[in-house]
Amino acid sequence: MSAQLVAQLRAAMGEGRLAAGERLPSSRALAGLLGVSRTVVTEAYEQLYAEGWLEGRHGSGTYVTEGVAAAPVPRPQLETKPARRAAAPEEIDLRPGLAWIGALDTPAWRRAWRLAAGMPPQQRQDPHGLLGLREALADYIRRSRGVTCPLDGLLITRGATNGLDLLAATVLRPGDRVGVEEPGYGRARAVLRGRGAELVPCPVDEHGLVVDALPDDLRIVYTTPSHQFPMGGVLPVPRRQALLAWARRNGALIAEDDYDGEFRYDVAPLPALYGLDPDVVVYLGTTAKILTADMGVGWLGGRPIWWRRWRSGGRS
Repeated sequence: MSAQLVAQLRAAMGEGRLAAGERLPSSRALAGLLGVSRTVVTEAYEQLYAEGWLEGRHGSGTYVTEGVAAAPVPRPQLETKPARRAAAPEEIDLRPGLAWIGALDTPAWRRAWRLAAGMPPQQRQDPHGLLGLREALADYIRRSRGVTCPLDGLLITRGATNGLDLLAATVLRPGDRVGVEEPGYGRARAVLRGRGAELVPCPVDEHGLVVDALPDDLRIVYTTPSHQFPMGGVLPVPRRQALLAWARRNGALIAEDDYDGEFRYDVAPLPALYGLDPDVVVYLGTTAKILTADMGVGWLGGRPIWWRRWRSGGRS
């Protein structure tokens, strides 16, 4: 019920039915109005606080965040939260960027490997990747990340960095200026530099990329909006809308690396930036954190019409 309320409130704010700066009812008042428990409303408000849709004013109440512009917001498929696993008794490795393989279901993992090993080799591989894998991934990112990507717009890669390299090879010309977060992901910088890009450091703060500081002559901006690497900020809704508007205004692309987007311990994972405007965002993901880097599987998602336009040489 909390997830349903989140989806309804998010849609109301995105469509302008709840305006920026408008005061929302208290959790007790809204619970009474809807005939639900106060916990349902409280959890919904907490989720929207985390996403940046709502802000609290001391002694005044809950308000729609100033700067949130009305824009169509997709209604994601609802999914119940997975049960939290108990912490392992042994020491936990807190180095950043490492997957916690202790959460893997070992029998299920072995069954999956046996099933994969029993598949006959194909005579001719699909350049987009195995159809069954793309179908499974399309369903997963739709349910977990709010990303609706058609199968012919989903490309299997060897990881998020490999996807970024393919994107750079397709889009960039030597000397094109590309924005990268500062501080940011070193391997992404190396990939872009290797493709001849002129890297432009773009500042971040505790919330992520500072959109107001982006220059207007960037061809691509590479960003980690769901969990900025390495600072950990989550890009709030007003900045996401400002970033999308910047990209449209300047004819630029946003390379969204959904780094650690699946992991939230206070509220449900935040929807991906791609879901707000697939026309200007290319979505990069990997199984390296949710399973293991040993698999070497990632994906690159975009609109099929976008791929055809770039392949034909268009740069609009």
